[in-house]
Amino acid sequence: MKTINIYILLSFMFVSGIISAQNVEFKRGNFKDDIDGYKAATDAIDRGVPFFEEGSLAIFEVRPPGLAFKKALKNFEEAQAFNPDNALNNFRIGVCYIHSTSPYKAIPYLKKAYELDPECDPFLYYYYGNAMQLENEYDKALKAYQKFEDNYRKSDNFNKFVSMHKREVRAAKKFNNDPVRCWVDNVSAINSEYDEIAPAITTDGADIIFSSNRPNDHQPNEVGEYDHDIYSSYNDNGEWQKVKSIPGNVNSSLDDIVNNLSYDGTRMLLHKDNEGQTDIYETELKGAHWGAPEILPFQISSKKTNDMYASYSHDGYNITFARGNENNSKGTNIMFSGMQSKMQKNYGTASLISSVSSPFNDGPVYMHIDGKTMYIASQGHESIGGYDIFVSHRTQGSWSKPENMGYPINTPYDDFFFASTANGKFAYISSNRPGGAGGFDIYKVTFWGAPKQPIVDIEDYLLASVANPIKDPQIEDVVSINKVSLTVFKGKTIDALTNKPVEASIEITDNKSGQIIERFTTNSASGKFLLSLTAGKNYGIAVKADGYLFHSENFDIPDGSEYNLINKTIELKNIAVGSKIALRNIFFDVGKASLRSESNAELDRLVKLLKDVPSLKVEISGHTDNTGSASINNQLSQERAEAVVVYLKGKGIAANRLTAKGYGSTHPVASNKSAQGRQENRRTEFEIIEN
Repeated sequence: MKTINIYILLSFMFVSGIISAQNVEFKRGNFKDDIDGYKAATDAIDRGVPFFEEGSLAIFEVRPPGLAFKKALKNFEEAQAFNPDNALNNFRIGVCYIHSTSPYKAIPYLKKAYELDPECDPFLYYYYGNAMQLENEYDKALKAYQKFEDNYRKSDNFNKFVSMHKREVRAAKKFNNDPVRCWVDNVSAINSEYDEIAPAITTDGADIIFSSNRPNDHQPNEVGEYDHDIYSSYNDNGEWQKVKSIPGNVNSSLDDIVNNLSYDGTRMLLHKDNEGQTDIYETELKGAHWGAPEILPFQISSKKTNDMYASYSHDGYNITFARGNENNSKGTNIMFSGMQSKMQKNYGTASLISSVSSPFNDGPVYMHIDGKTMYIASQGHESIGGYDIFVSHRTQGSWSKPENMGYPINTPYDDFFFASTANGKFAYISSNRPGGAGGFDIYKVTFWGAPKQPIVDIEDYLLASVANPIKDPQIEDVVSINKVSLTVFKGKTIDALTNKPVEASIEITDNKSGQIIERFTTNSASGKFLLSLTAGKNYGIAVKADGYLFHSENFDIPDGSEYNLINKTIELKNIAVGSKIALRNIFFDVGKASLRSESNAELDRLVKLLKDVPSLKVEISGHTDNTGSASINNQLSQERAEAVVVYLKGKGIAANRLTAKGYGSTHPVASNKSAQGRQENRRTEFEIIEN
């Protein structure tokens, strides 16, 4: 009897399992006990279907679906709560989630629809393939795509999407078997349960700006979501600080999406979507606040197309961006427009960069500071699913075919936006891969560099060393990442006495040609500045502020130099008697008092100061290190001081305002025990002796 009962129980469980796996149609006869619930559920489906069709058409035409799928989802989920076992409704919910910022939520719904009735919709095999692709079940994905392709014979060219996904699956297999040497870590300190996208960083990686649709002071839209605002954080000793809305007049009730920060962090490109028209804007940091964004000229922000995802070029003359076509379908392509004059901001006609554009959506784009590397997010090319990040290199005036940056940077999910530090070792991306705080999160990519070459098998190494001992074996401890030949010079300008920030102008000169390369102003609220100097030049950097002595720096950066980061606080001195300044861009022939032509720019700045402040009387002093005899050093320093005085007099400065004095090695400013210290001691100074 006991055996019979167990048999009956098992039989009942088996039959129940079959029943629970059956597709339950939305038919009145299936819900005789709850007609009102049935009617409410079917009404919800009827409301959702037009939005579903609207979103599907947008995807087919390679354009954003807007809120269509979100509106459809809200209604389908209402019906799902009443009847969770309808294949078609599970399918539709899965499709809505596939096109959301959390596509991994689609997987259980599409699996269930497939189990209940794989024939419930002609597109189920296609989207089931999407789900398997997201789960890295690539063979199952290929099988599903092939099944869809075999049965879908319409002449609407949808098979181009199937072909794209099949290429993605094959590419994913290849890239997953050969992962990139990097870490990809969630930046949990700045992410939330909402979407965080569009990271933009300063070249030193110390400040980050991004967009998020976390709750703000604006009204949510009809599906309960807030618009994207722009937020910022800064890195203090390796830790990102509390996220804050950026100060100023940038954020609006529209979606404000960061595109790119200028390399010094004082200008920002962004785009806004206003009732279906997307345009690119620019804002500038003035003190502690960002100014109201201004729309870029029509060559970039055309009224006929949607324009977005802009990036500054390394020299500030070009802007590269993504543009849709005039009917806003068939995806976006990568364009660029060149500026004829930075002062007038007159741009030329935008041109297509055909070598990096695909038949699908291309962009965002990021131009690296080296001027020869472009990072592009794209749904096309050799993507492994969704948006992937690609790299293109400029050679002989042309951009190369984009190369997939590989796994784990790219996944079957959407991985896009890219912002790199100047040295190329770190980058920040946005991704909706599973495991994040919610939707899109910001991730940090840390590149390891090329692998070290193994020396030899340990056993062979030990045996060989007995016969032929190895002297002082060396193992390389520095791994080359992406070699970048530039120097990043950052810091702040402050009052030497009060330590308060000083707004100062910085002038960069090519000492060889005497040509001024660039002028800009340090931040009035913080005194901060950041600039990049490419290799191959001897730079003179003059820092000037009203009422202060000017400060100068010299950077001689030979071709092929390694990346270097210099962080310096520049103390500016008031024009008061006793103020003293070192002239770092005064150059003499070795062991002589002959001024070299590279000194002219520095000396002419001193001439200007003396002419601007006619009451100043100064002492020009020469200084040496302690190498050699004191008498020779004293004589050389005196002759060099006199050479400077002669130059100044030749420029119209009265002799009674100038005194030359050589101090030899008697006034060191650093230790003479190191080469660096001796270099600092070899200098020309001037001191205000009367004002």
